[in-house]
Amino acid sequence: MAHIGVTVNGRPTRLDLPDLEAPLLYVLRNDLGLNGPRFGCGLGQCGACTVHVDGKPVRSCSVPVSSVANRKVVTLEGLGTPQRPHPLQKAFIEEQAAQCGYCINGMIMQSAAFLATNKNPSEAEIKEALAHNLCRCGTHPRILRAVKRAAAGA
Repeated sequence: MAHIGVTVNGRPTRLDLPDLEAPLLYVLRNDLGLNGPRFGCGLGQCGACTVHVDGKPVRSCSVPVSSVANRKVVTLEGLGTPQRPHPLQKAFIEEQAAQCGYCINGMIMQSAAFLATNKNPSEAEIKEALAHNLCRCGTHPRILRAVKRAAAGA
């Protein structure tokens, strides 16, 4: 067993793992029981597994857990709570941005990292920021409206 320390959703966590090269996604879901990040493609191409590592969006399916030792990881569960949702979570609900909901973790996490660096984005900037997150249901217009709503503080 190998041991690493990591802060997940604000909680210092010690991970005792047989394989430090396992994808971070698997550790988050299987060992820590966090279901926000989703397995989509396993290649870092769809964005369903996006989490924040030290405030930056990362595709957790293609990052070894060893790379987050002594770092801060935030998943969808750590972004907000049911009682106090993050503005993006609230906006996605208000805009009914999810159809099947599979991509929503990645869309919200990518958007949160983007809005942290661009408080007043244009529609083109939002589209560019989300260009590598896939939604197979086609709810892109609602997702775009939700990100605009969150950026506007509505």
